[in-house]
Amino acid sequence: MACYAASEKGGDVFFPIPARSVRRSLRLPMFVLVFTLLLNSNCVSSYSSGYWDFTCNNSTDMERGKLGPQNPGVCSGKATHLPVCECGFKMLDSCFLNKNKMLEIEKGANDFNIPIIRSNRMLVASIDGGLHKPSCLVFNSAWKARQLEHEPNKKLNYPSPAGIQRPKSDEDIAFMSILELGQLLKANLITSVELTGIFLKRLKRYGPVLESVVTITEELAYKQAKEADQLLAEGKYLGPLHGIPYGLKDIIAVPNYTTTWGSTSFKVQVLDIEAWVYKRLKSAGAVLVAKLVTGSLAYDDIWFGGRTRNPWNIEEYSTGSSAGPASCTSAGLVPFAIGSETSGSITYPASRCGVTALRPTFGAVGRTGVMSIAESLDKLGPFCRNSVDCVVVLDAIRGKDPDDVSSRDISFGDPFSVDITKLTVGYLEDAELEVVHVLQSKGVNMVPFNLSYTVDSVQGILNFTMDVEMLAHFDKWQRSNLDDEYEAQDQWPIELRRARAISAVDYFQAQRARGILIKQVRESFSVDAFIGNATDWEKVCVGNLVGFPVVVVPTGFKKISDAPSNDTRRRTTITTGIYAPPDRDHVALALAIAYQSVTNHHKQRPPIDDLGPNDPIPESPKSL
Repeated sequence: MACYAASEKGGDVFFPIPARSVRRSLRLPMFVLVFTLLLNSNCVSSYSSGYWDFTCNNSTDMERGKLGPQNPGVCSGKATHLPVCECGFKMLDSCFLNKNKMLEIEKGANDFNIPIIRSNRMLVASIDGGLHKPSCLVFNSAWKARQLEHEPNKKLNYPSPAGIQRPKSDEDIAFMSILELGQLLKANLITSVELTGIFLKRLKRYGPVLESVVTITEELAYKQAKEADQLLAEGKYLGPLHGIPYGLKDIIAVPNYTTTWGSTSFKVQVLDIEAWVYKRLKSAGAVLVAKLVTGSLAYDDIWFGGRTRNPWNIEEYSTGSSAGPASCTSAGLVPFAIGSETSGSITYPASRCGVTALRPTFGAVGRTGVMSIAESLDKLGPFCRNSVDCVVVLDAIRGKDPDDVSSRDISFGDPFSVDITKLTVGYLEDAELEVVHVLQSKGVNMVPFNLSYTVDSVQGILNFTMDVEMLAHFDKWQRSNLDDEYEAQDQWPIELRRARAISAVDYFQAQRARGILIKQVRESFSVDAFIGNATDWEKVCVGNLVGFPVVVVPTGFKKISDAPSNDTRRRTTITTGIYAPPDRDHVALALAIAYQSVTNHHKQRPPIDDLGPNDPIPESPKSL
């Protein structure tokens, strides 16, 4: 069977897969056979022996490829005389089997495998999205044998902005940091209700332009804002997020509002669940103003309402499934937002939209009430104005979620107390040198660095892990042929059909290879942190498989390609990533804070109201 590679979009982001990576990801040799999808193949040979046929209960529907919700891909165990499907064994790289063994396996699959498969499916796969019944196989990203879950959380020493006055314009208010807005609230220079009104107005005005907002939670927002103001009037202050508006990626459940997962299949879905991260933010006094766009089923930036745009270049798309949180934070529609990453959905849109964002250590933030792609990869993290704000938000949402077995109390030191002059920080060949020079000037020991490992199938391991775990969470969706109405047919539909042919043994072999990768990365991580490209696909795969954190930091701008005018204000943003070992998020954040303390790239505002002279937008779907 010929093997080829094309440009694909895997998991949450767009990425090119080299042909060699595809070949490597398909080399795992052993298998446990499940043949319900393989027998209607043209690649067959005829034999005279008896054969077992897993024919569908409705052959007409099978021929049309339309097994609906009433008959979701269930096949009968009737024995008939059909040829063995050698093509299916080829898909599983199992041509070492002779024909008699193939026939034996087909009979065994019918007698033994399929009853167990169906029983398990009825037990755990009746609801899509992975919100219920998590796997008991848990990935722990910690590198230390000693668990830190029972260590007391220490109070952080947040800096206090001095001399903060209320700006005259609402736009200036909209681009203030969390701590600055908090100072206005504590000084009674603005109320949370007023602040909420400013951001609701911006969401209504610019959300349609950017195609970045799914639901504005206006009634809930004003209710929470009034409660925040009342508590302040009583002298009760809940912390730096008290009264601060924010947005949630629309895979995070909030009762009484739709949680659409960006998909036509679920656009009217209302989940009576309070996601754990929403509970944490609510207890911190934050005010939810909107559910923000996720790419359909958390894949890229295409959703049932359009395609989310980059505020820095309105003709360009934001990329990555946390498209709404990145775009809205960049454009000043919210002070911060919560997004998620399985394989690049924080790093890619943050880089494209020029915002500061944190993909934290795996397990740092609980995921109860959040649509799952891959239980051993999914992470929640903040999109913010700056790295100080990322500290504020992470401190509020981190911790052990009792209903998420992968979550834990990570060791989170005070980033504001880190002595960066005692750190040794590596820089890769693709690091932004301005960051290297700035940190060096502040006393950091900067050294050339290379993250070494010998595992050559990293991208394939990521794909196997993500696709198989995703399909387990959307088995019913696929069997009901709801993938036919998916917004981008070259994305999840193709990947999840392909995942049907990944055997349990090959998935497990991929996890064993992942274990080798983790060991090699741990042994080669000889620095306290390192600087490198935040969107290099290999690093994205390694970081997510190992589970270590990265802070995405804006470092500048360059001209857009094919600019309609030399005077255009549109720009392409430049970013870099600051990476640290698992449980050392505070180290990466301390370095980002040091860099941003003497630079202002993160303070720039995108030109959504004024693109510059002679810069019309042809065929723009929405009016500015």
